[in-house]
Amino acid sequence: MRFARTAAVAAVFAALVVPATAHAAPAAFAPGDTLTLPVTDALARLPVRSEDRTGYERTKFKHWVDADKDGCNTRAEVLKAEAVVAPEQGANCRLSGGAWSSPYDDRFIQGPRGLDIDHLVPLAEAWDSGASDWSGKERKAYANDLGDDRALIAVSAASNRSKADQDPSTWLPPAVGYRCQYVTDWVADKMRWRLSVDADEKAAIAEVLDNCPNVPVTVAPAR
Repeated sequence: MRFARTAAVAAVFAALVVPATAHAAPAAFAPGDTLTLPVTDALARLPVRSEDRTGYERTKFKHWVDADKDGCNTRAEVLKAEAVVAPEQGANCRLSGGAWSSPYDDRFIQGPRGLDIDHLVPLAEAWDSGASDWSGKERKAYANDLGDDRALIAVSAASNRSKADQDPSTWLPPAVGYRCQYVTDWVADKMRWRLSVDADEKAAIAEVLDNCPNVPVTVAPAR
C-alpha cells in the first residue's frame, strides 16, 4: 500500500499537525514513535471501550481546508493524488475530466463529480472513539489528514453514502476482494490517531483478518 502520497502533499498535512496529548493512547505507542508490526498485533494494541456519540456534530470537524494556501483544498488534493487519469485543473483548483478507481465497489469513475472523499474512519466514529475529548485543532487535523494515504480515499458517492458512519461490524466494502485491505487500513488509522474500538467492532475486524495475510503495517502517530 502507499504510505505517503508525495512530499508536497505531506506538507499540506504538516500545517495541521498538533502536538501529541495523552488522550486514549494505545499501550507501548509513545509520542514520536513509528511502529511496524503485524496487523493482528496492531489490533490487539487498540484500547477497547464502549462508544458515546453525545454532543457529536459534523461541524466540529472543520473540512475541507486549504492548509498550504495553494488554492486546492483537501478534497482536491486527494482527487489529484488518487486519479488514475489525471484531471485538468482550472482556476480556483476546479478539476474536470480525469478518472478514478473506487476500491469499495470496484468501479471506474470518470470525472470528479461522481466521487466522494471518504474518511476511512468516519468523523462520527472518530468522535465515538476518543475525538470527543480532542481540541478543535486536533479534529481539524483529523478531518484533513493528508499525512497518511489510508486516512482519506476517493470512492464512488454511492458506496460512501452506503457506508455513512458505520464501522466494520455493520458495513464492509461490497468489493469482497478489498475487505482485507479495508480493515487493515482501519486498524492503522485508529492506531495513528490513538482511537479506541468497541467490542463488536474489534470482533468484526478480527473475523475478517482470520481470512487475510497477517501483513505488517507501519503507523506514525499524528497526535
